[in-house]
Amino acid sequence: MFTRILAALIAAFASPLALAAETVRPVFTPPPTATLSSGSVLQVVLSLLLVLAAVVMVAWVLKRINLPQQGAGNALKVISGVAVGQRERIVLVEVNDTWLVVGVAPGQVNALHTMPKGSLPSSSNAATDGGDKFQSWLKQMMEKRNA
Repeated sequence: MFTRILAALIAAFASPLALAAETVRPVFTPPPTATLSSGSVLQVVLSLLLVLAAVVMVAWVLKRINLPQQGAGNALKVISGVAVGQRERIVLVEVNDTWLVVGVAPGQVNALHTMPKGSLPSSSNAATDGGDKFQSWLKQMMEKRNA
């Protein structure tokens, strides 16, 4: 009987100690310091260059696609343009059945002349080999306006 009581007392005192021993955490040991190798630095630099190259390529493709402007629709087309200064241009714009000769400068747009659509040779010829014709016509119109 004494052994049973002794066994019960040992079991009663040992179980909390066993639970306490299980809950004790080991001492914190910091992870080993990571050394920077030239291979990892090279990998990061190459990854960044790859991302930058992808951004440049997407910008170039979007510029080459040259999607039409959503706000303007198909009512407005730029037929031709001539630079007359560093920041000034004269542009031939088609609006429905009318061509407008427009002077464009920083902060300023002026309508120089209005004419029906068929006044110049066909727009495909004017854009490719008729640039001199447009230039001479524009010079005549400017002389008329200034006179």
